[in-house]
Amino acid sequence: MKFRCVVLIAAAGLVATACSSGAEESDGASGSDTADTPVASPTPTPEPPPELPRGGREVFPDYRLVGYSGYKNDPNRDLGRLTGDLDEVCKEITKVGRDYKDGRKLLPVYEMISVVVHATPKKNGLYRTRRPKSEVREYLEAARRCKGILLLNIQPGRSEFLPEMEHFEEFLREPDVGVALDPEWAMDPGEIPNRDLGRTDGPELNESAKYLANLVAEENLPEKVMVFHQFNFGAVEKLKGLKKQEGVALIRSIDGLGGPESKAQVYDTLVEGMPKYIHPGFKLFYKEDTSPPWGSRLMTPEEVMALKPTPEYILYE
Repeated sequence: MKFRCVVLIAAAGLVATACSSGAEESDGASGSDTADTPVASPTPTPEPPPELPRGGREVFPDYRLVGYSGYKNDPNRDLGRLTGDLDEVCKEITKVGRDYKDGRKLLPVYEMISVVVHATPKKNGLYRTRRPKSEVREYLEAARRCKGILLLNIQPGRSEFLPEMEHFEEFLREPDVGVALDPEWAMDPGEIPNRDLGRTDGPELNESAKYLANLVAEENLPEKVMVFHQFNFGAVEKLKGLKKQEGVALIRSIDGLGGPESKAQVYDTLVEGMPKYIHPGFKLFYKEDTSPPWGSRLMTPEEVMALKPTPEYILYE
């Protein structure tokens, strides 16, 4: 680099020398070649995709699901034990669930009856009532305190599954909310709950599964649970019309009433020939399974786990 020196003569006769770069003078610039170069901002770290409450993005085979069903203000617990103090329910599910883990992690389930069927048409003529969204939020917060998932149980009456699911879509876009569909209460025109038995079929269930799969893709959600309950062959026809959907864990909950022998027989009958992508579930009734005319006693966890294939979702009502 070239230098030039300028002699400065002070008024008092002293001499000083100042040296500077030999570069041409600029218009007041600092002389740095990078002074005007913008500095790139650091790339923000992307948020990790949401996971299930107890880790991971797939339900099976890591977890076994154990849950209770019901809804708020069901004083006699006619529809299950998921009512009252929801934090105490968490303790109960956790205690019951210990006997079902069998090498898997426990995932507690709050199966809230969010659409309740009834034998009178009410104003809308649909023989069903939607529970308030504020109540759904309360159950979701309780499920989260339990590090479990919330399933919205839908008893559609003369409505259909899909519009009821769409009504609660804001919750289904959450990473820890799925559905449990109840074909026994899906009425055709002219049918009345408690007088007639409802039904659905595989293609109709498939529309619900595709709807959930789209939500999973749009929101980059972990695998979402879709249960459908079935107590006999007539409740779900053309089962193979329900196809595997990416991001949706399909569970067929077999709900036969009665004592251990009767329930095991219904289970064996319904799981025969079931597609491998549909996971087996099993439902126990604290009242109906233990009292006449249907039942005698509640099956033990050991008896439930001895069923083949082993149930992956055990629900108590």
